[in-house]
Amino acid sequence: MNKTLHLIRHGESQANAGGITMEHAAIPLTELGHHQAQALAALLPPEPTGVWVSPFLRAQETARPYCARTSRPPVILTLLHEFETIDSDLLRGMTGQERRPIADAYWQQCDPDRRMGARAETFREFAQRVQFFCDTYLDTLPDGAVLFGHGIWTGMLVWKLLGFSANDRLGMQTFRRFQTGLPMPNGAVYRFSEAAAGDWKVTVDEVLLRAVMGVRIPAEATIL
Repeated sequence: MNKTLHLIRHGESQANAGGITMEHAAIPLTELGHHQAQALAALLPPEPTGVWVSPFLRAQETARPYCARTSRPPVILTLLHEFETIDSDLLRGMTGQERRPIADAYWQQCDPDRRMGARAETFREFAQRVQFFCDTYLDTLPDGAVLFGHGIWTGMLVWKLLGFSANDRLGMQTFRRFQTGLPMPNGAVYRFSEAAAGDWKVTVDEVLLRAVMGVRIPAEATIL
């Protein structure tokens, strides 16, 4: 049976805005991110068959207005969490500007088995986690499912569905070039449509994407 899934990147987070390092799972949305979440709630399909959400706070906060509008309780799916590239303990107290050279050095080295701290994933582990999602969940999620997740994770899913591997240094290098070139602003919505078993087409609603990118904070707004 043909089916379509919607996968949404979370709204702007404190980390996206360059804020001080926090635990990866505890990073909240900014005020702009909350407004993006409100905009998405009105733009996404009004009758999802279910809503699946990353365990990370920023994805859950993005899903909350949509779940309230559709009366669909979110289902936490651990596999959806973002690639934990560097243990937050190694970045404690740093701003986004201070974190950037460390992250850039990680990607320049492109060692798929390098672990940046005890609580970080290796790139190989991350790629295997997304592959496990492909192998175990894509076929079982119902038509009309909506998922709230993360940017690099979505990039890896697209990469896998295109048939590319990410098992060695070359795979990591080429994935990074692909992922950084893939338009994935906060609030981006990608559609995954299955025309036949295992045959997936990926599209983006550019009108919706531009609508979310155009969201601004009203001068009088305050979201706690």
